[in-house]
Parts: sequence; structure tokens; C-alpha cells
Amino acid sequence: MSTESAITYDLVVVGGGGAGLAAATQAAEMGASVALLEKNPELGGTTSRSIGSFSANGTRLQRKAGVADAPSEHFEDMAKFAGPLVERDNLALRRVYVDNSADTLHWVQDHGVALFGPMPEPPHRSPRMHNVLPNSSAYIYWFERAARKAGVRILTNTAARHLVVEEGRVVGVETETTSGARRVIRARRGVVLAAGDFSSSVEIKTSQFATARAARVEGINPTSTGDGLRLGMEVGGRILNGDLAVGPEMRFVAPPRKLLLQKLPPWRILTTIMLLALRWLPDAIQRPFIMSFATSYLAPSPNVFKQGAILVNAEGERFTDESANPELELPDQPGGEGYLVMDEATATQFKKWPNFISTAPGVAYAYIDDYRRNRRDIFHSARTVADLAAKIGADPRKLALSLGQSAGGEQNFVALGPLKSWIVLTEGGLAIDTDMRVLDKQDDPVPGLFAAGSNGQGGLLLEGHGNHVGWAFISGRIAAKRALWSATKGEE
Repeated sequence: MSTESAITYDLVVVGGGGAGLAAATQAAEMGASVALLEKNPELGGTTSRSIGSFSANGTRLQRKAGVADAPSEHFEDMAKFAGPLVERDNLALRRVYVDNSADTLHWVQDHGVALFGPMPEPPHRSPRMHNVLPNSSAYIYWFERAARKAGVRILTNTAARHLVVEEGRVVGVETETTSGARRVIRARRGVVLAAGDFSSSVEIKTSQFATARAARVEGINPTSTGDGLRLGMEVGGRILNGDLAVGPEMRFVAPPRKLLLQKLPPWRILTTIMLLALRWLPDAIQRPFIMSFATSYLAPSPNVFKQGAILVNAEGERFTDESANPELELPDQPGGEGYLVMDEATATQFKKWPNFISTAPGVAYAYIDDYRRNRRDIFHSARTVADLAAKIGADPRKLALSLGQSAGGEQNFVALGPLKSWIVLTEGGLAIDTDMRVLDKQDDPVPGLFAAGSNGQGGLLLEGHGNHVGWAFISGRIAAKRALWSATKGEE
């Protein structure tokens, strides 16, 4: 491809989610010219699909709540989530996270994002989880505004196909638009890869996962196809912890239409009202509003099956031992879908603590009546097996056999579903140093190439809630700063 008509910027960022927007905004606010490439029609990435929490220590919200916290304590507590995987963690990057979490969270707030908390999440010894209002799209809304205001050139519908390397240094990106137009966008100071994980790339999952069955499970974000990782590997980078993922796990399918909480714009006046309501309104008034969100995307608790619920496929057949790995068997069923089915006596157990259907981390627990009220599209009840089969489209004979009942006998039943299995996100990222520089197979930096977010996870374990969003913004900022600093100093 000819580069004669190439456009040149100081920094080129690949990916328009939280990490990419953080890198682009930081660089532009430091005076650099920046191009941000996003293959989709809109910005957002996996950040906009997340719960949106951000775990941090030493924050203003912690101090306001009287919580004393420190990076050293946060560092120790992150290890508690890793369990037997702790020896695989990148301790240098864990230190980068905890040392930069408060400053970055305040930077996020100063750009308009409203957060409430801190919320507890054991085994964290202190409440550290800060939740976004009104939803995770607030990160994208405010940082797109900030990036454009700072002068970032945002190019949507523009995929990064290859990196341009000259004399051993990454100096640009070969791009292609959805209309097929191809060109080179050059970078004086560096390229930042921030294009998300590989949860929807069967090719990369097959090369990294231990089993082919897990590799076939769909990614919850269909556009997370590992583009940034592929680009990094083409110039000598390598993936660390590529066999680790959040999932496969079963989740209820999303509502057919966005719910109110998902539609709310992140305007300051609205989030101020919400913050006041969270602070002052009694739980009885808050709870219905919160639960409309909590029942939208969550997974059933394993305890549901322990208490007597079963899992059937779309035809009504019980196809698995629910105590084993049903999430791996579900994708092989008709339509890749299933239903959680229980009789009335079992359903009654899930009306109050400690038996909940699912949980929104740090927010609330969802019981059977919450699903009855808020997810009528997936809540099905009937007086007979035959009636329940009709409601979920199953074969009444197969469903009766699965339940050990006669198809016409009167006994109330409840089904929740459809359920599907998803890889929520993959943990594998390019090997990087603490300056977010991509490392080759000899652990030498690839000149001019940086990575952030999932692309730059570099062996860092981000177990628990709030760490992936936190790392996206922390690493995005650092990648931008180091790219500009390294180029200024003439370092490779």
C-alpha cells in the first residue's frame, strides 16, 4: 500500500472503548495531535456493555465515607481474588494499578462521569468499588465529548488492518473503512493498541484455550475479535494468560428493548438527582428501580440448581448434570439456548435471603419476584407441565420426562429463560512493561508500540468487579503519556 497520501498525527489509537478514549483524551490534552480508529459505527467497546464499576483506593469518595485505605492494602487484597492463579499474576502491573487508581478515578470524575460508593466487595478489606451512574455508557459519553473538545480526530467505521513498520519501528496503521477505502495513518510518536479482547475470535480462542469446546462459546460482545492482539503479534508481540477468561458462563438473554435505566442520558442534573436519591431515599423506594437493571444481564446462582431447579434445552430435555459444567454443554443444544425450570415449592425458596436467583455486585440481590416483575419476557409460570411447555416452545412429553411429572398433572411450575452461554471477556493481553510498551519474545520493547486495556493486560490478573474498567482508564492514560514522553526523549 502506498503511503504517499498518508495523514500524520503524533499518536494513533486503535479502539474506541474506555482504554482507547482514555489514551486519546490524555494525549490530546497534553497538546498532541491524535487520531482514534474504531471499526464499529459508534464508540463504546466492551466498556459500554459492562456493569461499569471502578475499584480504587484512597479516593475522595472513600474519604467522604470515612474509609481509610492505601495502595499497599489494595495490592495485598487483589491477590486474594486470584486463588491458585496468584503465581501467574504480573506484580509490577498490579502495583501500577493500585498506585494510579485514585488519581485516575478522580480524572474520570473530573471529566463528568458520576460515581457513587464506595461499595464493599469481600475479600477486599475496605469498600473500594465505585459504581457509575446512570449506566456504563456514561464513560463513553463524557470521554467522547472530552476527546473531541481536545481535538482528537475520531474515525469510526475504520478498521486497523496492519501496522506500518519502518527501520524496526512502528510508524503507523494501515486502515480500511466499511466502504472498502484503504489508506495509511502515520504516527510520529507511537501507536496505542486498545481494541478489546478476543472473546469473539474463534481462531485466537482455539490457539489459547485448553479445550475446543470452550473456544466455540460465543463472546458476549460480538465485535471483540482480538484485532489489537493480532496486530501486536504480527510485529513480534505475544499473549500472556491467554487461557484465562471470564466464562463460559450462563446468563439470561438481554431484554428485547433497553430498559429505562439503560436509556437514561448521563447528564449532570440527572446523575445529581440519582446520587441524592441513593443517599437519602429508603431502600423500599430505591429497590424496584435498581432491580430493573439488576435483572437485565445477570447469571443464575449455582445455588438455584442445588436447591432443586433443573436446566432443560429449548425442546424441554434435561441434557446435563447441573453440578458439572452445563455452561459448556449448553452451546451444543438446539439454538444454543436453555431454560431454568423449577416447581412452585422450589421457586418459593427464592423469595428472600439467602436464596437469591442472581446478584448485581455491590448493588442488590435479585429474587424470584424481581424477575416476575422486571423480566416478564423471560419469566414463565404455568399450572401444568403442558402449559409451561407451550409457553417456552418445548415438547410437553420431553419436559414432563425431565421433571418426572405427567404432562397434565396440576402442579405450578416456573421457567426462567432463555439462557445462553457466553465468554464475557478474555484475560489474555500482550506482554508489556510498566510503561505500556509492547514486548517481543525476548522481552525487548517493540519501538513505537504501546498497548492498553485488554490489549495491554500483560499477565495482570483482574479478578473481582471493577478492575477491568479501572485498568482500561489507568493503562490508557499511562500509554499516552509514555508514548509522548518516549518520543520526545528519543527512546525506543
